[in-house]
Amino acid sequence: RTVEHQPGRQGGALDDTQWVRRAQAGDHDAYDELVRRHQRAAIRVAATIAGSDRAADAAQEGFLRAHRSLDRFDPRRPFRPWLLRIVANAAKNEVRSNTRHRRLAERALILRVVPAEPDDPAVQTEERDSLWAALARLSADDRLVLGLRWFEEMSEAEMAVVIGVRPGTVKSRLHRALRRLRSELVNQGVTDD
Repeated sequence: RTVEHQPGRQGGALDDTQWVRRAQAGDHDAYDELVRRHQRAAIRVAATIAGSDRAADAAQEGFLRAHRSLDRFDPRRPFRPWLLRIVANAAKNEVRSNTRHRRLAERALILRVVPAEPDDPAVQTEERDSLWAALARLSADDRLVLGLRWFEEMSEAEMAVVIGVRPGTVKSRLHRALRRLRSELVNQGVTDD
């Protein structure tokens, strides 16, 4: 299993800041390393918005846009939230430009984005399917905020950068998204409110 590098990790390896500076100086291999470090997270974020069938394309578009904007990035700031914001915007554009495929993408999200481990006794198949079905009925913005919190385990500050809002706004968006998800689950009869 590949371990995804996190910004700021030490131990002899370069951290994101050093890779960004090298990439800004024209080192294409340095940008390739940044892509490698953050590709899985970018695909997961894109999948929460555009569905898993379009996640790779949206993530790739996000990486291309980030590369074109790299000269404007301040390497003193965290790279990952900045990149994931660009990926999220690329995924939103992907959804907008392909509205006729939206229902298929939502079904793909339910079936393939982050499948539960089959031998995990805490996760029952029926409950998992109900949860994914409820998530698929939420807006792309709600799926994004929930995905950043649950799948990427981001802080509110990091989420604010990705979404492009103030940290206080993240808390209210997360609260509303959870309320809407709970309502969907109640409507399905999965839980009582």
